Amino acid sequence: MNRRKWDPQTKTNIIIQGLKGRAVADICTEHQISQAQYYQWREQLLKNLPQVFGKNGRHEKALLRENARLKRIVGEITLELKKLNEWSG
Repeated sequence: MNRRKWDPQTKTNIIIQGLKGRAVADICTEHQISQAQYYQWREQLLKNLPQVFGKNGRHEKALLRENARLKRIVGEITLELKKLNEWSG
């Protein structure tokens, strides 16, 4: 018996059907997989969800750091301009 290889998108679509409330037995029959396989894929998907959201979190943190750095620079330039205006005025 040849084993089928399932691409990640197909696995995800199968699991989402179950998460949306469709009967797991029906999903497994339609895709010719065992319920054990379905639950294994579901656990893998749920286990890896934090990584998906973590990527956005890291990007957001990097943007916040860059924003703080730029605000510091603007503050320093503003102080220098005030000093120059006081000396020339």
